[in-house]
Amino acid sequence: MQAFRQFAVSRSAGTVAAWAAIIGLCAAVVFVYAWSERRGYAQLGEVQAQQLELYAAALESELGRHEYLPAIVALDHDVHALLRNPGGAGLRERANKRLTSLNARAGSLAIFVLDTAGLVQAASNWYQPETSVGMDLSALPYFSGAMQGGPARHFSRAAARNSPEYYFAQQVLQGGMVLGVVVVKISLDPIESTWGASAAQSRNDFFMVLDADGVIVLSSAPQWRNRKADLQAIDQGKPVVAWRALDPAAPSTRYASQSRPMARQGWRLLTLTNAAPVKLQAGQNAVVAGLLAGFLGLLALFVAMRRRAIASRLHAREALQRAHDELERRVADRTAELHAMNRALLHEIGEREHAEQVLRASQDDLLHASKLALLGQMSAGITHEISQPLTALRSLSFNAQLLLKRGDLARVEKNLRSVSDLTERMGRLTEQLKSFSRKTPLAMAPLTLSTALDNTLQLLENRIRTEHACVQLDLAPSVRAMCDANRLEQVLINLCANALDAMLDAPVKNLAIRLWSAGGRAHIQVSDSGAGIPEAVMARLFEPFFSTKLPGQGLGLGLAISADIVRDFGGTLRASNGQGGAVFELDLILVEETSHV
Repeated sequence: MQAFRQFAVSRSAGTVAAWAAIIGLCAAVVFVYAWSERRGYAQLGEVQAQQLELYAAALESELGRHEYLPAIVALDHDVHALLRNPGGAGLRERANKRLTSLNARAGSLAIFVLDTAGLVQAASNWYQPETSVGMDLSALPYFSGAMQGGPARHFSRAAARNSPEYYFAQQVLQGGMVLGVVVVKISLDPIESTWGASAAQSRNDFFMVLDADGVIVLSSAPQWRNRKADLQAIDQGKPVVAWRALDPAAPSTRYASQSRPMARQGWRLLTLTNAAPVKLQAGQNAVVAGLLAGFLGLLALFVAMRRRAIASRLHAREALQRAHDELERRVADRTAELHAMNRALLHEIGEREHAEQVLRASQDDLLHASKLALLGQMSAGITHEISQPLTALRSLSFNAQLLLKRGDLARVEKNLRSVSDLTERMGRLTEQLKSFSRKTPLAMAPLTLSTALDNTLQLLENRIRTEHACVQLDLAPSVRAMCDANRLEQVLINLCANALDAMLDAPVKNLAIRLWSAGGRAHIQVSDSGAGIPEAVMARLFEPFFSTKLPGQGLGLGLAISADIVRDFGGTLRASNGQGGAVFELDLILVEETSHV
């Protein structure tokens, strides 16, 4: 009877354990499926976010490449002349050719200029049958937007080619008066074609751009264009049901969506990815989890039965031994990981030190190249400064010979003193050129700043005299700063040369240089009477290779290198617009004067 009772209890316990195992197995399968699906969507979202960044960068780069062009055209003298006198002889032809040249170099579709009434006065396609010259575009939104004051942008599709086109528009101002509007038209068809090729290769990913109303204006799938997307589902992160036009064979296909705003254009970039692989992977993971859970359950049952057959002392000893072995293994693994991390860290330190050395060498080479470029620009003035004394020396020598024959020793002595003065002047100039062009490492030392300014003006003396520029100096003679004399002269020559370039067309050419000390810093200010710095240029003024000069007149490295040099001195270089033109100011570490008894 007792044996039968034990058998019944054992059988009841086995049934409960079996049901518990089945319920646990089902729970594990459901949990793994839900977790795998959530993790799959999260990974898919990360991939989509990376894709969105890449595609957004490409689109913004294409738009930004032409965004500056209306401002440049709005400053063109031929455009100003045409808008002031639309009927002037030859003005329209010159403006048309100028716009054609700018359009070819910028790679845009068309550039055209409108008067205040919206009538196209000049266009880059003036020679084509479908030219815009003479068309009335006053009803178009980009014209009215530009006339309201700020830059205007507009997107549309060409009716004939169904090609995506984007317009930039900006006012043409002169003396505060609106003369007209400049419009630049570009094509976004290369971007859309690239998206279509990428989507054709993956067959699971689709990219599109939505306007503020949710209408698709650009898409990798042509059949989705001009459709209205479900913005509510997209904003809530819900899967999007595919339109029948995209996938007629599977109208219930669901796509995971990811969007990114493009605030400047008022657009939203959207990507859709087929979510079927996520669900398939989640199902496979759930099946594997079920098999693994069943195996683990059987293994647990076997271990439990095994444990009841083993004595408690043996079990404790084995458990202690397992814990000891596990601890030793973990210590060994952790030690090996620490050794590997240490070796990797030492290798990374060596690579960074090498990279820093290479960077410093490259910076020195770039500084030396900038010096040589400045010397090249000043070569005409230097040649003039040397050729004049040589001519004078030749004349004085000939006169001295004649005077010696006559016995006029007093005038011979006067001629020889003049020869000595001229050779000393040429020696000072060549010494400054040799010192300026020498490739030397950074050597910080106290320097009287007025001396550096005198050397700078001496090197630029011929150009200042040739261009009839007036130099106004306000120099505190005793101001000294901690810097490298050679590199500081490079900065000052670059700032003064830029000021002279800015005043080429100015009616009054005033170059003002001021030196003073305040607040424990030495300050140098260089200002000109040119047109000043446009606001659109100010933000990118110190970027490498950014230049507002014509091609061939500069690499756009002067201000970037000057800012780096001043930063190495522990100072800053700033730019602003004064009342009469551009103002550049740099501050350096002031060296206080000390008295010696």
